[in-house]
Amino acid sequence: MTGPDEPQRRALAALSFLADPGDRALSALLRHRTASEVLAAATGDEAARRAVMAARPQVPGLPRALERWHKRAGLLPTKAQLAGWEGEGLRLTFPGDPEWPTQLDDLGDASPLLLWVRGRVDLRYACLSSVSVVGSRAASSYGEHVGRELGASLAERGFTVVSGGAYGIDAAAHGGALAAAGLTVAVLASGLSYGYPLGHSRLFDTIADQGAIVSECPPNRGPTRPGFLIRNRIVAALSRGTVVVEAALRSGALSTAKHARELRRPLMAVPGRVTSEESAGCHELIREWAAMLVTGATDVIEHVSPIGTELTGPRVGPAVPRDQLDPVSAAVLEAVPVRGGRGPASVAVLAGVDLDTALRCLGLLAAAGFIKRTDQGWRSTRGT
Repeated sequence: MTGPDEPQRRALAALSFLADPGDRALSALLRHRTASEVLAAATGDEAARRAVMAARPQVPGLPRALERWHKRAGLLPTKAQLAGWEGEGLRLTFPGDPEWPTQLDDLGDASPLLLWVRGRVDLRYACLSSVSVVGSRAASSYGEHVGRELGASLAERGFTVVSGGAYGIDAAAHGGALAAAGLTVAVLASGLSYGYPLGHSRLFDTIADQGAIVSECPPNRGPTRPGFLIRNRIVAALSRGTVVVEAALRSGALSTAKHARELRRPLMAVPGRVTSEESAGCHELIREWAAMLVTGATDVIEHVSPIGTELTGPRVGPAVPRDQLDPVSAAVLEAVPVRGGRGPASVAVLAGVDLDTALRCLGLLAAAGFIKRTDQGWRSTRGT
């Protein structure tokens, strides 16, 4: 499967400014019409509108959707805005692109049109072995401690920690993974340039240096109340399973759990005190939703690992075959030693690439299990 061609990419990007995240009418329409045709209809081309309306029987609510998109035509970005976001290090990935995490396709019509990405790692490789760790924003000290320990332990075992970048459990899980020099991915409910919550700007910078931050929202778009719940479907779909560390009965984290269950991914919950309102949602997940009770990374890995794989030690060996690497990544891998270690600058020189390219490839190779970070620098996992 290949990604869309350039005109269709531009049209899909434009449509993401007109439609709400997770717009099922748009996803259904794109099965019958190209993105360019839909964009023309939405921006006032009458002939295109008539052609698109022919798909009305297959797309419930199409007239209202077209009118809604048309009213938002003023939100389309200028070339200067697009150039500015590119200057901030933002890039786009679409379904079918090499970087696109194919597990998102399990969302069907609720799958995102595209993702904006900021970070040095390849998003697809980073999410090959990943676990979502979520919970309440108003977390207790117990919840934050568990979230931090779980994030660190999963990262040390080679798993990417996925969460929503919010206060509370999300921040604790991201922080634990970062402290363990592991990979973490933050899925924001706002655009990446807006970066909500604003108080996490430094955290997002660190995540982008060591992992990735992603969003389906236009970069300058602020969050909306429904947007937080809609975002949670991506958090659940990116990973092999979801762990709810702490959540009250009305916590938004329970929507992530709901998406994980609908996707038939392992759903897990950490127990708390029976008198704790902050853990009442977790207890309900265990009691009513058959969520698996977990108390640490070993329990989590047992539930998300394929049957027959080794659970007691860190993941070793690549997650994808070596011959599937692109030529640049393969050259960077050749520059990483089997013994000792080598810094990114030295790897870049030996591989014949610039430092930014080397850092991006090193992140990709680490996420795929080809290399690991040591006190001496990067080292190949061959022979381990």
